[in-house]
Amino acid sequence: MINIVLLEPEIPANTGNIGRTCVAAGARLHLIEPLGFSLSEKALKRAGMDYWKELDVTTYIDYPDFLVKNPGAKIYMATTKAQKLYTEVSYEDGCYIMFGKESAGIPEEILVDNQENCVRIPMIGDIRSLNLGNSAAIVLYEALRQNGFRGMNLEGHLHHLNWKKNVSV
Repeated sequence: MINIVLLEPEIPANTGNIGRTCVAAGARLHLIEPLGFSLSEKALKRAGMDYWKELDVTTYIDYPDFLVKNPGAKIYMATTKAQKLYTEVSYEDGCYIMFGKESAGIPEEILVDNQENCVRIPMIGDIRSLNLGNSAAIVLYEALRQNGFRGMNLEGHLHHLNWKKNVSV
């Protein structure tokens, strides 16, 4: 199981969307306080819809609390400041992928101590960053791909009709 970690998320809709993605992907969500919203906030629930009750989510009072409660965790830190692409690492089952708050990312004081585990999503130009929900989905699904999408549905089915057999693409 892959773990997604949000360090001090600020926007409830982003966290709700990420929670929904975690449910669909079989990932755990870890939220490190302070949060910029209440976990009962309507926008969070609306974004996560009826998936929120299915979410495996844990909260922590701060980053040191997260480290103490997850000793020896292999943590990849997603940041626009990284020198390595998110596709250049091997995500092992049980690893953690951390994302920082929307307005500032992961603090540089944390990044410098974890340089070898910092990863970035390539972008054109000087755009500040992608949306947090999009970034989490991109990196999470790369980790899942590397692990063979273990336990996931790999085929879709039509609701009212059937796919034709032996269709070449």
